[in-house]
Amino acid sequence: MAHLSETKKLTVHVPIPLAEKIDQLAAGLERSRGWIVKQALTDWIDQEDEQDRLTRKALADVDSGHVIDHQIVQSWGGVPPTKYGQLFAEMERCRALTPGQLSQPSEELVRVIRDNQ
Repeated sequence: MAHLSETKKLTVHVPIPLAEKIDQLAAGLERSRGWIVKQALTDWIDQEDEQDRLTRKALADVDSGHVIDHQIVQSWGGVPPTKYGQLFAEMERCRALTPGQLSQPSEELVRVIRDNQ
């Protein structure tokens, strides 16, 4: 998020434990309470913006027919987390395929799933 030269004062009421945590962070970082709150708001808004961007991208993929068959996704349930990288790489490769080509799982995807069940 860009830093703006103009500011607007906001007043909020927060639970006492949250205010105490903000005070602890401010003291530990040698920053003001306002700086801590500004950082937290900036990070949260950036996170929300990114989530919105990813959701819109996913919906556009669905609208254009770039989806993976539900049965294929269900079969990933037995894949250990260490193999997710291979699955995601194969999913990205599949994104470049036409909807008709996505009706059948790729041999690589089937191999990764089979090897890890």
